[in-house]
Amino acid sequence: MRERGRHAWRAIRANPSAVLLIAQLIGILLYAFVDDAGPGSITSLIITLFGMLVVVLALGVVRASPTYTWLGITIGIPAVVLTIIDWYTGGATGWSLASDVVHVAFYTYTLVGLLRYMFADTRVNSDEIWAIGSTFTVAVWAWAYAYAAVQIVVPGSFIAAVDPDGPRTWLELLFLSTTIMSSTGLSDVVPVQPLARSVVMIQQIAGMLYLAVAVSRIVGLTVGRARRRS
Repeated sequence: MRERGRHAWRAIRANPSAVLLIAQLIGILLYAFVDDAGPGSITSLIITLFGMLVVVLALGVVRASPTYTWLGITIGIPAVVLTIIDWYTGGATGWSLASDVVHVAFYTYTLVGLLRYMFADTRVNSDEIWAIGSTFTVAVWAWAYAYAAVQIVVPGSFIAAVDPDGPRTWLELLFLSTTIMSSTGLSDVVPVQPLARSVVMIQQIAGMLYLAVAVSRIVGLTVGRARRRS
Protein backbone atom coordinates (compact mmCIF):
# COMPACT_ATOMS: atom_id res chain seq x y z
CA MET A 1 0.00 0.00 0.00
CA ARG A 2 2.81 2.38 0.91
CA GLU A 3 4.62 1.55 -2.33
CA ARG A 4 1.46 2.31 -4.32
CA GLY A 5 1.16 5.63 -2.53
CA ARG A 6 4.73 6.53 -3.40
CA HIS A 7 4.15 5.55 -7.01
CA ALA A 8 1.00 7.70 -7.16
CA TRP A 9 2.86 10.65 -5.61
CA ARG A 10 5.69 10.33 -8.14
CA ALA A 11 3.12 10.26 -10.95
CA ILE A 12 1.50 13.44 -9.61
CA ARG A 13 4.85 15.20 -9.31
CA ALA A 14 5.77 14.13 -12.84
CA ASN A 15 2.44 15.28 -14.31
CA PRO A 16 1.32 18.46 -12.50
CA SER A 17 -0.44 19.70 -15.63
CA ALA A 18 -2.66 16.63 -15.53
CA VAL A 19 -3.63 17.39 -11.93
CA LEU A 20 -4.49 20.98 -12.83
CA LEU A 21 -6.56 19.89 -15.84
CA ILE A 22 -8.49 17.28 -13.86
CA ALA A 23 -9.16 19.78 -11.05
CA GLN A 24 -10.58 22.30 -13.49
CA LEU A 25 -12.76 19.69 -15.19
CA ILE A 26 -14.11 18.68 -11.78
CA GLY A 27 -14.74 22.37 -11.14
CA ILE A 28 -16.90 22.59 -14.25
CA LEU A 29 -19.06 19.72 -12.98
CA LEU A 30 -19.21 21.26 -9.51
CA TYR A 31 -20.42 24.60 -10.86
CA ALA A 32 -23.39 22.83 -12.47
CA PHE A 33 -24.76 21.90 -9.04
CA VAL A 34 -24.23 25.26 -7.34
CA ASP A 35 -24.75 27.74 -10.17
CA ASP A 36 -28.13 28.90 -8.85
CA ALA A 37 -26.83 29.58 -5.35
CA GLY A 38 -26.92 33.17 -4.21
CA PRO A 39 -23.94 35.17 -2.93
CA GLY A 40 -22.95 34.33 0.61
CA SER A 41 -24.45 30.83 0.59
CA ILE A 42 -22.69 27.67 1.71
CA THR A 43 -22.61 26.37 -1.86
CA SER A 44 -20.90 29.53 -3.07
CA LEU A 45 -18.36 28.99 -0.29
CA ILE A 46 -17.68 25.53 -1.73
CA ILE A 47 -16.91 27.16 -5.07
CA THR A 48 -14.65 29.63 -3.29
CA LEU A 49 -12.67 26.89 -1.57
CA PHE A 50 -12.38 24.86 -4.75
CA GLY A 51 -11.23 27.94 -6.64
CA MET A 52 -8.53 28.43 -4.02
CA LEU A 53 -7.42 24.82 -4.56
CA VAL A 54 -7.10 25.44 -8.30
CA VAL A 55 -5.05 28.57 -7.56
CA VAL A 56 -2.65 26.50 -5.42
CA LEU A 57 -2.38 23.85 -8.13
CA ALA A 58 -1.67 26.51 -10.73
CA LEU A 59 1.14 27.92 -8.56
CA GLY A 60 2.60 24.41 -8.32
CA VAL A 61 2.58 23.89 -12.08
CA VAL A 62 4.25 27.19 -12.99
CA ARG A 63 7.67 27.03 -11.38
CA ALA A 64 10.06 28.19 -14.11
CA SER A 65 12.36 30.19 -11.81
CA PRO A 66 12.42 31.55 -8.22
CA THR A 67 11.63 35.06 -9.51
CA TYR A 68 8.73 33.79 -11.57
CA THR A 69 7.46 31.74 -8.62
CA TRP A 70 7.51 34.78 -6.32
CA LEU A 71 5.63 36.75 -8.98
CA GLY A 72 2.95 34.07 -8.97
CA ILE A 73 2.72 34.14 -5.19
CA THR A 74 2.48 37.93 -5.25
CA ILE A 75 -0.50 37.71 -7.58
CA GLY A 76 -1.97 34.49 -6.17
CA ILE A 77 -2.28 35.57 -2.52
CA PRO A 78 -4.37 38.69 -3.34
CA ALA A 79 -6.51 36.49 -5.62
CA VAL A 80 -7.28 34.13 -2.74
CA VAL A 81 -7.87 36.98 -0.26
CA LEU A 82 -10.17 38.86 -2.62
CA THR A 83 -12.09 35.66 -3.37
CA ILE A 84 -12.82 35.24 0.33
CA ILE A 85 -13.75 38.92 0.76
CA ASP A 86 -16.02 38.76 -2.28
CA TRP A 87 -17.83 35.76 -0.78
CA TYR A 88 -18.02 37.35 2.68
CA THR A 89 -19.49 40.61 1.34
CA GLY A 90 -22.08 38.74 -0.69
CA GLY A 91 -20.72 39.81 -4.07
CA ALA A 92 -20.43 43.55 -3.44
CA THR A 93 -19.71 45.33 -6.72
CA GLY A 94 -16.36 46.86 -5.79
CA TRP A 95 -14.92 43.69 -4.27
CA SER A 96 -16.25 41.53 -7.10
CA LEU A 97 -14.62 43.75 -9.71
CA ALA A 98 -11.30 43.77 -7.82
CA SER A 99 -11.43 39.99 -7.45
CA ASP A 100 -12.19 39.48 -11.14
CA VAL A 101 -9.36 41.76 -12.28
CA VAL A 102 -6.80 40.08 -10.00
CA HIS A 103 -7.97 36.64 -11.16
CA VAL A 104 -7.51 37.72 -14.78
CA ALA A 105 -3.94 38.77 -13.92
CA PHE A 106 -3.24 35.51 -12.09
CA TYR A 107 -4.62 33.20 -14.77
CA THR A 108 -2.79 35.21 -17.42
CA TYR A 109 0.43 34.72 -15.43
CA THR A 110 -0.30 30.99 -15.23
CA LEU A 111 -1.11 30.87 -18.94
CA VAL A 112 2.21 32.49 -19.86
CA GLY A 113 4.06 30.09 -17.55
CA LEU A 114 2.39 27.04 -19.07
CA LEU A 115 3.15 28.26 -22.59
CA ARG A 116 6.80 28.74 -21.63
CA TYR A 117 6.81 25.24 -20.14
CA MET A 118 5.29 23.73 -23.28
CA PHE A 119 7.71 25.42 -25.67
CA ALA A 120 10.87 25.04 -23.56
CA ASP A 121 11.73 21.44 -24.47
CA THR A 122 12.65 19.88 -27.79
CA ARG A 123 11.03 16.56 -26.89
CA VAL A 124 7.44 15.72 -26.04
CA ASN A 125 6.76 14.09 -22.68
CA SER A 126 3.46 13.03 -21.14
CA ASP A 127 3.05 16.13 -18.99
CA GLU A 128 3.48 18.43 -21.98
CA ILE A 129 0.58 16.61 -23.63
CA TRP A 130 -1.48 17.26 -20.50
CA ALA A 131 -0.25 20.86 -20.54
CA ILE A 132 -2.04 21.43 -23.86
CA GLY A 133 -5.35 20.77 -22.13
CA SER A 134 -4.55 22.58 -18.89
CA THR A 135 -3.29 25.64 -20.81
CA PHE A 136 -6.57 25.66 -22.73
CA THR A 137 -8.67 25.52 -19.56
CA VAL A 138 -6.54 28.17 -17.83
CA ALA A 139 -7.18 30.47 -20.81
CA VAL A 140 -10.91 29.69 -20.57
CA TRP A 141 -10.90 30.68 -16.89
CA ALA A 142 -8.96 33.90 -17.59
CA TRP A 143 -11.43 35.05 -20.24
CA ALA A 144 -14.42 34.07 -18.09
CA TYR A 145 -13.13 36.33 -15.31
CA ALA A 146 -12.59 39.04 -17.91
CA TYR A 147 -16.23 38.73 -18.95
CA ALA A 148 -17.32 38.88 -15.30
CA ALA A 149 -15.39 42.15 -14.94
CA VAL A 150 -16.86 43.49 -18.19
CA GLN A 151 -20.45 42.94 -17.10
CA ILE A 152 -19.73 44.75 -13.82
CA VAL A 153 -18.20 47.74 -15.63
CA VAL A 154 -20.89 47.75 -18.33
CA PRO A 155 -24.15 46.23 -17.00
CA GLY A 156 -26.18 44.43 -19.65
CA SER A 157 -23.09 43.46 -21.65
CA PHE A 158 -24.44 39.94 -22.21
CA ILE A 159 -27.92 38.61 -22.86
CA ALA A 160 -29.15 35.02 -22.91
CA ALA A 161 -32.24 32.98 -23.70
CA VAL A 162 -32.98 32.60 -19.97
CA ASP A 163 -33.47 35.84 -18.00
CA PRO A 164 -32.06 38.04 -20.80
CA ASP A 165 -32.01 41.24 -18.72
CA GLY A 166 -30.24 39.76 -15.68
CA PRO A 167 -26.50 39.46 -15.08
CA ARG A 168 -24.97 36.28 -16.36
CA THR A 169 -23.93 33.65 -13.83
CA TRP A 170 -20.37 32.39 -13.52
CA LEU A 171 -21.25 29.11 -15.26
CA GLU A 172 -22.82 31.01 -18.16
CA LEU A 173 -19.70 33.12 -18.58
CA LEU A 174 -17.48 30.03 -18.34
CA PHE A 175 -19.67 28.33 -20.95
CA LEU A 176 -19.39 31.37 -23.21
CA SER A 177 -15.60 31.43 -22.81
CA THR A 178 -15.32 27.70 -23.58
CA THR A 179 -17.41 27.90 -26.73
CA ILE A 180 -15.49 30.92 -28.00
CA MET A 181 -12.08 29.40 -27.18
CA SER A 182 -12.98 26.16 -28.94
CA SER A 183 -14.69 27.96 -31.87
CA THR A 184 -17.78 25.74 -31.56
CA GLY A 185 -20.24 28.64 -31.56
CA LEU A 186 -22.77 26.81 -29.37
CA SER A 187 -23.29 29.44 -26.68
CA ASP A 188 -26.72 30.99 -26.07
CA VAL A 189 -25.00 33.88 -24.24
CA VAL A 190 -24.57 36.81 -26.62
CA PRO A 191 -22.42 39.93 -26.17
CA VAL A 192 -24.47 43.03 -27.04
CA GLN A 193 -22.40 45.96 -25.77
CA PRO A 194 -19.35 47.26 -27.70
CA LEU A 195 -16.82 46.48 -24.94
CA ALA A 196 -18.11 42.94 -24.53
CA ARG A 197 -18.02 42.32 -28.28
CA SER A 198 -14.46 43.66 -28.49
CA VAL A 199 -13.24 41.34 -25.73
CA VAL A 200 -15.04 38.38 -27.35
CA MET A 201 -13.38 39.09 -30.70
CA ILE A 202 -9.94 39.18 -29.07
CA GLN A 203 -10.58 35.79 -27.46
CA GLN A 204 -11.76 34.36 -30.78
CA ILE A 205 -8.47 35.36 -32.40
CA ALA A 206 -6.39 34.15 -29.44
CA GLY A 207 -8.21 30.80 -29.32
CA MET A 208 -7.71 30.16 -33.01
CA LEU A 209 -4.01 31.00 -32.79
CA TYR A 210 -3.48 28.81 -29.70
CA LEU A 211 -5.06 25.73 -31.25
CA ALA A 212 -3.10 26.18 -34.47
CA VAL A 213 0.25 26.73 -32.73
CA ALA A 214 -0.21 23.96 -30.12
CA VAL A 215 -1.22 21.33 -32.67
CA SER A 216 1.52 22.28 -35.14
CA ARG A 217 4.19 22.16 -32.40
CA ILE A 218 3.17 18.72 -31.14
CA VAL A 219 2.99 17.36 -34.70
CA GLY A 220 6.39 18.87 -35.51
CA LEU A 221 8.07 17.42 -32.41
CA THR A 222 6.46 14.02 -32.99
CA VAL A 223 7.62 13.90 -36.61
CA GLY A 224 11.10 15.03 -35.55
CA ARG A 225 11.30 12.24 -32.97
CA ALA A 226 10.21 9.67 -35.56
CA ARG A 227 12.91 10.88 -37.95
CA ARG A 228 15.59 10.66 -35.27
CA ARG A 229 14.60 7.10 -34.49
CA SER A 230 14.70 6.10 -38.14
